[in-house]
Amino acid sequence: MGSQTGRIFRVTTFGESHGGAVGAIVEGCPAGIELDLPAIQADLKRRRPGQSELTTPRKEPDELLVLSGLFEGQTLGSPICMMVENKDADPRAYKSFQDVFRPSHADFTTEAKYGIRNWQGGGRASARETVARVAAGGVAKQVLSHFAPVEILAWVDRIGDIQAQVDPLKLNASEIESNPVRCPDPAAAEKMAETIRAVQKKGDSIGGLIRCIA
Repeated sequence: MGSQTGRIFRVTTFGESHGGAVGAIVEGCPAGIELDLPAIQADLKRRRPGQSELTTPRKEPDELLVLSGLFEGQTLGSPICMMVENKDADPRAYKSFQDVFRPSHADFTTEAKYGIRNWQGGGRASARETVARVAAGGVAKQVLSHFAPVEILAWVDRIGDIQAQVDPLKLNASEIESNPVRCPDPAAAEKMAETIRAVQKKGDSIGGLIRCIA
C-alpha cells in the first residue's frame, strides 16, 4: 500500500505517529475555491483522540497548518500542503513493544517487509496517520459542494455483534453526533458503549463496522 490516493484529485500523506508531524499534500484541486479552514479544523476535532473514555487517551490539539496552495482564502490550483504537529507523543509508553509484536497491529508485517520498524506508536501504521486523510477529505468535501449539493455521512454501524438499525435516507449529522460512539441508533449506541467498556476492563479491544453514504 502506498501513501498516494487518486489521480485527478491526488492526495499524498506523510508523517508518523511519533514523528514531528503528520500531513497531506493535495494536488489537482481546482483554483478559485473559497476554502473554509475552520470547517476542516472541525473535521479534525471530530477525529481527535481523547474525547471520551471509549477512545485512546492521547491528547492532541490537532491544529491545522496550511503551508501552500492558498492565497487570501482561495485555492491557487497548486499543491496544497497541510500538516498537524504531534504534541503528545510519548515513546516511553511503547517501550515494552520494542521487542514484542502486538496482535492485530502491523508490527510483525512491517518488520517482515522492511527489516526495520518504528516501534514508537506504530509509525506509519498508527491510526494517527488518519489525521492527514481527514484534512484532505475536508478539502475534497468542499470541492464537491462547490460544484453540486453533495452530503456525505458516516457512522458506527456495528460493534462486535451489536448491529444498529438506521435508515440512511432519514439520517442527519446531529443524530450521529448525539453520543460518543457516533451511532445514530440510541439503543444500539448504549449497548456498544457498554461492550467497549467491558473489553477495556479486560485489557482487550473489539472490532466494528463503519457505514458511509454520499
